[in-house]
Amino acid sequence: MHAKYLAAMIFVTTITASAATNEIPNPLIDYDAFRSQVADVGRLRETRRVTEDAFIQMASDPGTVVLDARSRDKYGKLHVKGAKHLSFPDITAEELARIIPAKSTRILIYCNNNFLNEPDAFPSKAPSASLNIHTMNALYSYGYANVYELGPLIDINKAKLKFEGSQKTSK
Repeated sequence: MHAKYLAAMIFVTTITASAATNEIPNPLIDYDAFRSQVADVGRLRETRRVTEDAFIQMASDPGTVVLDARSRDKYGKLHVKGAKHLSFPDITAEELARIIPAKSTRILIYCNNNFLNEPDAFPSKAPSASLNIHTMNALYSYGYANVYELGPLIDINKAKLKFEGSQKTSK
């Protein structure tokens, strides 16, 4: 049994070392560019997180797009009134161009981690997995840099924002 364990460890070590030294090319995946971009987006994001009141005011501008990148299911249950939906896995250049008029358009984003007390429609994610972070990085990758993020954590029962969807309660 010890010999089998040792043989397995040698095999795993050989495979791992081989994978680390051999490049596996894929021109459609560029982690180095992503890592570099994260720093740029991080600096931009520090100046683009807005209050609920500022979000509401900015959303009232007819040239602004409020984007919800959550799943279709969660969006259908409850979303910020007037928000356009594009599920994160469906973000492509073509889909973005379909719902956002120009790369200079001001875009407002929010995610599950902005709202409390509606776990079915807005289930919290791990803070480092927050959809806002990923959405802002994805938009930036496609050339959309005029992006603002709803910053605070808001009790949905006390929100000033208006919502719509199948789980909307009268408020």
